[in-house]
Amino acid sequence: MNPISLRPLAESDLPLLHDWLGRPHVVEWWGDVPSLDEVKVQCHPTALAEEAISAFIAMHDDRPVGFAQVYVAMGSGEGWWEGESDPGVRGLDLFLADGSQLGRGLGTQVVRQVVESLFSNPAVTKIQVDPSPDNARAIRCFEKAGFVSKGRITTPDGPAIYMTAERPR
Repeated sequence: MNPISLRPLAESDLPLLHDWLGRPHVVEWWGDVPSLDEVKVQCHPTALAEEAISAFIAMHDDRPVGFAQVYVAMGSGEGWWEGESDPGVRGLDLFLADGSQLGRGLGTQVVRQVVESLFSNPAVTKIQVDPSPDNARAIRCFEKAGFVSKGRITTPDGPAIYMTAERPR
């Protein structure tokens, strides 16, 4: 049993999310730190829903430990996944909140929980991630959670390793 649970991102989580987005281990891969006001606008659950993004707080022992966002890859816009024609493909982005937890298996548990949750929906056919080729820790985490590398790609954010998890048969 996975001790990780997911709960939908709530408006009350936005100050916490802002704090997490400013942590060095997150900034390294997620880029510039948005202001709290920007987080309140861009990450508000209503705004995310309008963009077909579902956002979650990962919980471990009733403590918030990370953030995950899931989106429909097809039609995501702004140069992302323009060749995707399967409406069942979901993209996943996530991070752990506490840098001291990196490399201890918690991220893999979070990824597995998100994957299990997504595949509980029969409409979801595949899950994809696109870590930086330089982010060996994330690549290894996704591999341990069952993702398979399909090779190097170029995204609007730059080079990435395209990895997928297929629906279990």
